[in-house]
Amino acid sequence: MNNDTILEVKDLHVDIHTSEGLLTAVRGVNFDIKRGETLGLVGESGCGKSLTCKAILGINEKKCVSSGEIVFDSEGLGEVELIGLANQKKDTNIRSIRGKEISMIFQEPMVAFSPMYTIGNQINEATMLHITKDKKKAKEISMEVMRKVGIANVEKRYNQYPHEFSGGMLQRALIAMALVCNPKLLIADEPTTALDVTIQAQVLELMKDLQKDFGTSILFITHDLGVVARMCDRVAVMYLGKIVESADSEEIYANPQHPYTRGLIGSVHKIGSKKEERLFSIEGTVPLAMNLPRACGFYDRCDVRIEGLCNKAEPELVEVAPGHKIACFNCPHEACKEHRAKVEAMLREEEAGKNE
Repeated sequence: MNNDTILEVKDLHVDIHTSEGLLTAVRGVNFDIKRGETLGLVGESGCGKSLTCKAILGINEKKCVSSGEIVFDSEGLGEVELIGLANQKKDTNIRSIRGKEISMIFQEPMVAFSPMYTIGNQINEATMLHITKDKKKAKEISMEVMRKVGIANVEKRYNQYPHEFSGGMLQRALIAMALVCNPKLLIADEPTTALDVTIQAQVLELMKDLQKDFGTSILFITHDLGVVARMCDRVAVMYLGKIVESADSEEIYANPQHPYTRGLIGSVHKIGSKKEERLFSIEGTVPLAMNLPRACGFYDRCDVRIEGLCNKAEPELVEVAPGHKIACFNCPHEACKEHRAKVEAMLREEEAGKNE
């Protein structure tokens, strides 16, 4: 891992053991996050985005088994492999990273807080665990962060319970809890889903301002391509537990290559479009990642699929331009054509072997 990289995910798999069999929710995900940048992880619900993020912190349920490598550049421990760290019997080391060096903003602010404790008490928990044991000093630090995220009348709000906060204010409190220890990496799991458009814009602006102040790297998970355009430096598009395209955000919008990426961008309303123009919709839904055939995961929903190829093999990520990778057989770039030719040759050999 080079000096500019703060997190590197290599061949990440997350398997879920169910009563019906093994569900492979994340299937060989690879990406890295640079210092001070925002990486957007995009895809429909059920693509494995949240499981990927929780695997970084090691907070998936026990029935979820993670494998692969997640390397993080920790201040106190140096370069550490987080999956192995989370699986250790003594979780002291991973607990020193969770909340302090890597924080997470969860999807639903309404259920992220315990109704039994005040907002201040819950923000203070991280402050006292990672910064200071002095209750008075911890309270001052927590209240200062609450002010930074735009919570008014902090002295009163600090002692209030979650049910006394609005949805937008709870989201701000959740961001304050995540940022109170000045983490190196912030994971934001659809932090604006439950908010109206006005509050959503305020929260996104707040996150950008705080990133400038703290120099924090952000892994931003969403299905909203409009938010990605505003927030992210780079984008990784995820489908059925795999990344199918990744590039700089400008490149993704200007030159989307994968049919799934084109479908997602086509489904976003554009300013100036005519009323009678219908938004593009991708037919079907994300299939269940159980007993999957050897085929492209997007095969059933793709309008440019190649019969006899896409339904018999799964494409790998191929770099078609500096920093731009795509996993698709029906791609005009020379690198993709070479990959396609190799796979076709392999399929012919397999077929010949069967006929012998």
